[in-house]
Amino acid sequence: MGARAAFFDLDRTLLATSSALVLHGALAAAGVVGDRSLPGSSLLLGVYNRFGETAPSMALARAAVVGARGKALGDMVAAAEQAAPHLEALIAPRARMLVEEQRRQGRLLVMATTTPEHLVKPLAKRLGFDDVVATRYATRVCADGVARFTGRLDGGFVWGAGKLHAVRRWARASQVHLGDCAAFSDSIYDLALLSSVGEACAVNPDIRLAPIAHLRRWRVVNLDAPAGVPKAFGVEPLDAVKVVLPCFAAGFARFDISGIENIPRGGPAIVAANHRSYFDPVAYGLAVLGAGRYPRGLAKKELFDAPVLGKLLETVGAIRVDREGKSGDAYEQALRALEAGEVVVIAPQATIPRGEAFFDPELRGKTGAARLAAATGAPVLPLGVWGTEFVWPRSSRLPRPSGASRPPLVTVRVGPPVQGIGGVDPESDTKRIMASISEMLPPEGRVRRTPSQEELARTFPP
Repeated sequence: MGARAAFFDLDRTLLATSSALVLHGALAAAGVVGDRSLPGSSLLLGVYNRFGETAPSMALARAAVVGARGKALGDMVAAAEQAAPHLEALIAPRARMLVEEQRRQGRLLVMATTTPEHLVKPLAKRLGFDDVVATRYATRVCADGVARFTGRLDGGFVWGAGKLHAVRRWARASQVHLGDCAAFSDSIYDLALLSSVGEACAVNPDIRLAPIAHLRRWRVVNLDAPAGVPKAFGVEPLDAVKVVLPCFAAGFARFDISGIENIPRGGPAIVAANHRSYFDPVAYGLAVLGAGRYPRGLAKKELFDAPVLGKLLETVGAIRVDREGKSGDAYEQALRALEAGEVVVIAPQATIPRGEAFFDPELRGKTGAARLAAATGAPVLPLGVWGTEFVWPRSSRLPRPSGASRPPLVTVRVGPPVQGIGGVDPESDTKRIMASISEMLPPEGRVRRTPSQEELARTFPP
């Protein structure tokens, strides 16, 4: 087999947004362009971020070559070098995973973008790309000995069919067969390129590309959501859950929630919670969604196997736990979620304790949360939930609606990150996590007592 390549678009593919603002800022700081934006550019950028490339936005990009006439190539390249680390910071974690996936498969990494070559080469170099296929501005050496742009293109405009032509030229020169290659893009205007490779992937697909990708059974990846979670116009199912969940929960209980400010507004985090009831996920969800984050919880395989519930769990990005299958699968999925900057919700107890164990103030748990924290450096936030057992005890097949009576009170407390997790001894780290969760419980949850027979009966399945 000969050389193979993976072609990555830049804007809304590797980057979640357009590179234009960062590049313009760097060029303005270098004095290459004025610091004032074009009239209507913010509107066009908003439309671009929401709907993808449009003909007007690409017409502006095409016209930029004229605006560069007379500018020194060296000044542009220096500004691009300054912009590269800022652009690199905007690369989505899941985009990095896609790039690394293709690297492991032995493919050459090629950035294929409409953005001018001299502006993206520094970024491509930082990301470890092997080459760049991009729009090239023609230059000539002037009387002062400086290479300056002429206001013309060197070759075609690398957009739409023009991008496919440029990629084909690169492939011929590199002795690469496109049928052995992969392409990643968000745009309907890259349909020709995506259709010409052996492996097409629609990344953050725009509203026009998404249905085509599904019909052709191409791989579809949303870089800000786990696999299997559908998105449209930047909205995923958990956005609807965020609206509906408080109303649903109010029909069963009153909630006293505090400490959600401890959940970071961005980046990976592990929320480790105690487990008292089938109603606990509602409490977990209210806390994490209230902090402005999407909770990715672990759920037993049996729940995924349920006809309707299983599909719902998949669409909200829950992680399947198969206790009789490969124990590492759930761990690997949770690890990838954290590497992508997600909030993973784990109940280290794994199941609701039964009998005397339900009333034991010393919480015991499995080491998964501690091992994930050690592997990723993600903070562990202890969450203590109390009172959910009065809403949906284990002895009941369904939760108990409050009706006209006074609903039970459910308290949810989120603590600051657990300190001292070293990763050397997962068992010791787990004890520290469980002790921190216990501290989030009300005083009655931390006192050993003898339960009644009626209380014990509620801890067993019907």
